[in-house]
Amino acid sequence: MSRAVSIITDQVRARVRHDGVDLSTDGALADRYVRDEVRRYSERALGGAVPLLTDESHATRQILATLTGFGALQPYFDDAEVEEIWINAPDKVFIARDGIPELTNIALTDAEVRDLVERMLQSSGRRVDLSSPFVDASLPDGSRLHVVIPDITQKHWAVNIRKFSQRIRDLHRLVALGTLTTQSAEFLRMCVLSGQNILVAGATQSGKTTMLNALLAAARPGERVVTVEETFELDIAARDTVAMQCRQPNLEGTGEISLRRLIKEALRMRPDRIVVGEVCEAESLDLLIALNSGLPGMSSIHANSARDALIKLCTLPLLAGRNIGSEFVIPTVAACIDVVVHCELGRNGKRRVIEIVAPSGQVTSGVIETSTIFAVQRGALEATGSYPTKTGKFRIAGLNPAVVLSGVSA
Repeated sequence: MSRAVSIITDQVRARVRHDGVDLSTDGALADRYVRDEVRRYSERALGGAVPLLTDESHATRQILATLTGFGALQPYFDDAEVEEIWINAPDKVFIARDGIPELTNIALTDAEVRDLVERMLQSSGRRVDLSSPFVDASLPDGSRLHVVIPDITQKHWAVNIRKFSQRIRDLHRLVALGTLTTQSAEFLRMCVLSGQNILVAGATQSGKTTMLNALLAAARPGERVVTVEETFELDIAARDTVAMQCRQPNLEGTGEISLRRLIKEALRMRPDRIVVGEVCEAESLDLLIALNSGLPGMSSIHANSARDALIKLCTLPLLAGRNIGSEFVIPTVAACIDVVVHCELGRNGKRRVIEIVAPSGQVTSGVIETSTIFAVQRGALEATGSYPTKTGKFRIAGLNPAVVLSGVSA
């Protein structure tokens, strides 16, 4: 079977070169070419010239995946339950379902891995080579690709694909999945509607980007939202949206567009809300400056807790230069950040919010004062009885958090 598939694939490629067509942009044409060659092969096989093809339909799907999809990985791209795919070595291909990793039985070659990566990068305009051994890129379906090659890795190419999922579109869906409770979701919806600045924290794969997407789905339809990211991950259904991503330097080492530059450009695009996919370096300073101008915003950050997220956000801007000091950064973080949502990926693969914290705006002995609004108690996310102390934005929007947090009108 594998030999037959290889022969037919070579025949299709030869015909493509002869006809000068591009099957990657025309699915119907690709299907016709493959089916034509499968039929011709089967006719030759009946005469004993080549091995018989035992399953024509399976062979057709396999060849199409090789020519227009992602080969042996394509079934996992098509499986909605698979949320991540990664390759440690050609014979060490893993997937994750519901946060639980599985080792597949796929065995590739180094050449096949390189071919897959090149095909994935084709539409992104990005590259990976000895001069640029790392690459982040978005696939056409919105999935995120990350690749590292030797000699940064020891021997093999390391490939990670974080699939884009359309299953989770709003806060109500997160409630259905058990990530949030109805009460906490309504509080967060109120925060979005009142223009609170929200920081989403958590470890890798804890659901930070999914949470940002769900929060943005709660915004008013008429808002103009501008997003900036290292690579495209956010998927916003808003009517008036501009999405921007960074650009790597070209072969001459020029043309790079950094996250810092994108944040500054975003402020010139009259946004009603700005979203920074993730802050991890000096761009956090530009985010704080943007939020300090009265512009509502959101961002995510890697952190172990809501408190650690605030501490980290107070530290990262110091990377912007020696003229930036904590005496400016800490009060600015306290004043700008209104809500911190901390997400967690449990050992059982379940993602949930374990803490929602509201900074008071006050700093005592270099520490930002906070109120914990929701926390996990008795195994469930529950309101603690504390209220946000910064109520101005709620009041201007005509909203009262006490209605949600106490369950009665106040």
